[in-house]
Amino acid sequence: MSRRLLVVWWTMTGGTRQLVDAFCEGAVTQEGIVLSVRRADEAQPGELVAADAALFATPENLGAMAGMMKDFFDRSYYAALGRVEGRPYATLVCAGSDGQGAARQIARIATGWRMKPVAEPLIVITHAQTPEAILAPKRIDAAALARARRLGATLAAGVSMGIW
Repeated sequence: MSRRLLVVWWTMTGGTRQLVDAFCEGAVTQEGIVLSVRRADEAQPGELVAADAALFATPENLGAMAGMMKDFFDRSYYAALGRVEGRPYATLVCAGSDGQGAARQIARIATGWRMKPVAEPLIVITHAQTPEAILAPKRIDAAALARARRLGATLAAGVSMGIW
């Protein structure tokens, strides 16, 4: 029996996408997992409702999740309310210096949906602090990509085995 894992992501400088790609590499190592990878502006509430688990991946912009991720949650919140309770999720945040604000926002929304976090948010710090560095394309290091891969394998394994 296959299980659906929805990945909703957004990026402007490529860092979050690199982490999502690594997460997906880990997730597909697990038998019976069907990945649905959607940019936040394309993801639909029904896809979340149909998924057995989800990954929410965003950069942190000005101490908060990216606006397009917020848009996804705004469009999906009431459509998914009462329909995703107990489902597992994980969070990836690509941030210049902190990442906690975006992670807290996602946790609050997922808590409202009564979803279950399977791990602490994976926050990758790029140390981009100048306007030029913040706007520049990101290059995520191998260690952070390995952590994202492990998170993908972990979430997918738990879903595949029915642990969560």
